[in-house]
Amino acid sequence: MAFIGIDLGTSGLRALLIDDNGQSIGSTSYNYPLSQPKTGWFEQNPADWITALESAMLELSVKYPNFAYVRGIGVTGHMHGATLLDGAGAVIRPCILWNDTRSAKEALKLDQTDKVRQLSGNIVFSGFTAPKLAWLQKNESNNFKRIAKVLLPAAYLNYYLTGDYVSDMSDSSGTAWLDTGRRQWSDYLLRVSNMRLDQMPRLIEGNAKAGELRLELIKKWGLSAPVYVAGGAGDNAAAACGIGVLREGQSFVSLGTSGVILAARNDYVPAFKTAVHTFCHAIPHHWYQMGVMLSATGSLNWLSLLTGKEPTELTKALGLKLQAPGKIQFIPYLSGERTPHNDAAVRGGFLGLSANTSTEDITHAVLSGVAFGLRDSFEELQVAGVKFDKLIAIGGGTDSHYWCELIATVLGVPLLLPKNGDFGAALGAARLAFCATTGANPVEIMTPPVFAKEITPNIQHKNGYDEEYKRFRKLYPVLKELN
Repeated sequence: MAFIGIDLGTSGLRALLIDDNGQSIGSTSYNYPLSQPKTGWFEQNPADWITALESAMLELSVKYPNFAYVRGIGVTGHMHGATLLDGAGAVIRPCILWNDTRSAKEALKLDQTDKVRQLSGNIVFSGFTAPKLAWLQKNESNNFKRIAKVLLPAAYLNYYLTGDYVSDMSDSSGTAWLDTGRRQWSDYLLRVSNMRLDQMPRLIEGNAKAGELRLELIKKWGLSAPVYVAGGAGDNAAAACGIGVLREGQSFVSLGTSGVILAARNDYVPAFKTAVHTFCHAIPHHWYQMGVMLSATGSLNWLSLLTGKEPTELTKALGLKLQAPGKIQFIPYLSGERTPHNDAAVRGGFLGLSANTSTEDITHAVLSGVAFGLRDSFEELQVAGVKFDKLIAIGGGTDSHYWCELIATVLGVPLLLPKNGDFGAALGAARLAFCATTGANPVEIMTPPVFAKEITPNIQHKNGYDEEYKRFRKLYPVLKELN
């Protein structure tokens, strides 16, 4: 048997093929465009996702004979996106993505509505799905009236694969329509958003069977029936499944376009008075909490575009030895910020620039600013009751040892770096497919990887970065006033 994990990312789709021992056979990826019609707006055409999916399946089928033995498929994707379908199942308009901030006013109104935080377990962030629909009702009323189903991006791929409207608990937690404690749609939350239960997909756990792959696709891809499709997961829950973060005491930091610190929880312990996210995990009776900053490697990529230098070139120029805090401070709110501020309008900046400032100085400031932003989430999670011993570190930013040591120093805990291999969201989705197909216990399947090294805090510079973080914390009120 073989299994496929599909990771529908913001910039591209990745498909991973694994065997029944959980080992990677091969993978491929295809990119697609991101549309920004106005400042703060981010959209994608779901047809581009399907094109990427079909291309990936064709490539895997040609390259790897094991593809013919696929028995299960799992999908993960970027959360919160509003994919709107009419009564015939056709897409009404481009999907409004997670990083779109147009619905900030609608989010605030929903957030201030009685019982919304208590039932959803979260602040209503502008990136969530519910405020997007409130914005749509106000600004695109004709499109709003046509809506028969609202699907998250991963659920849309599930629909394409199975022909059924189905979504998992972890992804659905980020809509502000789910009763996260009871793991079911909330009639009340839907009603105050002017939505209906019949517009929602069927809910299942991530390791359960969402359905069977459509016969049309089985024939097109050269497979044998039945092929089961798992419920899947939101991207961060899938990443947690990929690196074995399922139970209390397990946590990771992700250095992707956004920055995430996620901790698994055995029980539902919402912290809805803070900007900590409390979501269902992808497996039954488990939850997780996380803090999110919107521009992590996104900040470094932005600097790369400005300087014309690759991110790796920028970080390597700093050398191998961690430097003391610099004189320049970077505030990484390029697209607003979630944890701890829940402020879509605030923007970042530099302080302390001079005529002698070098590219290396600015690079160090960007890396430090992102580390301080992650510490904001780290501190909020501790207030919510999370206890940290070590953090598994994943994401493209972990290629820089310098950045990892800086983050370990700012957070005050060691970072564990997995050996090279597949252990992220695509593997988590494939593991969910394995469990859905075979009935295996996910706790036994979703184990941590082998770690290549442990990066410990730099004791020499720890106090200096602690003091610098205190100064960083004082800047938000000033920025908010300026913005």
